[in-house]
Amino acid sequence: MAKAIHSMIRVLDEQRSRDFYGKAFGLDAAERLAFDGFTLVYLSNPESEFELELTINHGRTEPYAPGDGYGHLAVSVDDLEADHARLTQLGLNPMPIRELMHQEKRLAKFFFIQDPDGYRIEVLQRDGRYK
Repeated sequence: MAKAIHSMIRVLDEQRSRDFYGKAFGLDAAERLAFDGFTLVYLSNPESEFELELTINHGRTEPYAPGDGYGHLAVSVDDLEADHARLTQLGLNPMPIRELMHQEKRLAKFFFIQDPDGYRIEVLQRDGRYK
């Protein structure tokens, strides 16, 4: 059986991205690997073995465009309202909390936040299928 281990995004400014993901989701660098032309930084936290891989292409000055194929990365939290308030207080501008209904039952309670490179992250209340 396959196991999901990481997702990769290209970022323009390593430190800006590390600061954002650290403040927003408690992700720290598990490993940083520098190569000729690019650097890989693997971010993780004790909640999950899944990692976010940041790819920094050396010499890149133009921002990346997420395009119309990228959707979002999703994380789950124990207390959605508290996390929304914390992110708001940090000045990270989370979008309003929403609910998604399916067959007259709440499927999800969530909000989105955008990282410095324009990637959207969905923050879901841990409940039901979103553990």
